[in-house]
Amino acid sequence: MANPIPNLFRFPELKDRILFTLFILLVYRVGAHITAPGVNLSALQEQFGALEGTLFGVYDMFTGGGLSRATIFALGIMPYISAAIMFQLLAAVFPTIEKLQKEGEEGRKKLTQWTRYTTVFLSAAQAYGYSVFLTSMEGAVQTPGFLFTFTTVLALTVGATFIMWLGEQITEHGVGNGMSLLIFFSIIEGFPAAVVRTWEALMVGEIGIVAMFALLAVVIGVTAGVTSMTMAARQIPVQIPRKVVGRGRVQEGQKSFVPVRVNAAGVMPIIFAQSFIIVPGTLAAFTSAGFVAELADQFQPGTWLYYGTYGVLTVFFTYFYTAIIFNPVDLAENLKKQGAFVPGVKPGSRTAEYIDRILTRVTLPGAIYLALIALLPFWIFDIFDIQTFFFGGTGLLIVVGVGLDTVQRAQQHLLLRHYDGFMKKGRVKVRGRQRYM
Repeated sequence: MANPIPNLFRFPELKDRILFTLFILLVYRVGAHITAPGVNLSALQEQFGALEGTLFGVYDMFTGGGLSRATIFALGIMPYISAAIMFQLLAAVFPTIEKLQKEGEEGRKKLTQWTRYTTVFLSAAQAYGYSVFLTSMEGAVQTPGFLFTFTTVLALTVGATFIMWLGEQITEHGVGNGMSLLIFFSIIEGFPAAVVRTWEALMVGEIGIVAMFALLAVVIGVTAGVTSMTMAARQIPVQIPRKVVGRGRVQEGQKSFVPVRVNAAGVMPIIFAQSFIIVPGTLAAFTSAGFVAELADQFQPGTWLYYGTYGVLTVFFTYFYTAIIFNPVDLAENLKKQGAFVPGVKPGSRTAEYIDRILTRVTLPGAIYLALIALLPFWIFDIFDIQTFFFGGTGLLIVVGVGLDTVQRAQQHLLLRHYDGFMKKGRVKVRGRQRYM
């Protein structure tokens, strides 16, 4: 299908899914602007600007500014994402969780239930920490005390649980992955304000016209590169042999392939690396210890120590997270059970070694690409000596990745609808029985 956009609202089922998704996202964005009770918003925002380069600033980007506005949705979908990632990592340590992942639908339901409970627990813990953080900021809380802490923990925990439910509703009844779409809209919500700030900087001369055109060209080029790398994959050929099924009926052999994505880890390595690299700055914002402040100065953007550590951490977490989500041994066993094999490679352990070798080689350019995407905005800001611009590597990766995934899911609905229509048209009656032409 060359251009599916004009057909999106032609089919009632897909139209209802799109409208439902937009309605849920509207509810989410409305709730992200309702301030929690007992918070002095003006005093909070005056002091929150100093935390832009810390862990709070990164978290605020994923919540669409909810953290800096102290809204009831301040925690966003991040507690659920953290719980899901935690179970992914624990599966490599605890055989019980790994077994549940392989049990199919029943195991998936049980893991989903555990993830929900863990989300509520993490939300309550993060809400309590956030209430303590608000209390520590001068003038941010109107009447500090037990009542404020209790109401803040309750409001933010309920808000995070409600967001988790909204994401599940989008996944089940809408278009795309609900959790990813919530983060997607949280990030792009800040784009208009960032574009306005960039325009104001251009008007007052902080950014030159030549620099602006150069920056826009870089943004377009990086967006195209991110799109290409997100969809790039190495195809491992797989041969399915001929076999006899049913009453002596022979099913011919088939040729297929197993795609190994260049960027199988997605944006997670950058998030992990960013979480580590901003720890010194976060500690320096809450302590006056001299060595902590000196360490934070060494890890400020613009220093080679910062760039080098950030790049190495990104490469490391790319391999680490890819090893967690992609298991060559399990893939080789599944191929062996189905009677499939890689041409020229013995089934079993040899196939696992072959897939692991390809995965290691393919992951290297993906890891370097992620490191460059993470560091490119900092280099651009240093080259053109600008402080305000809407371009960011992490946000761009998420926006492009989620956008591509949503478009592909919408196309799948359209293809399924066309297939159903084709089957209905090809159905004819012959002697009281239905046959397909």
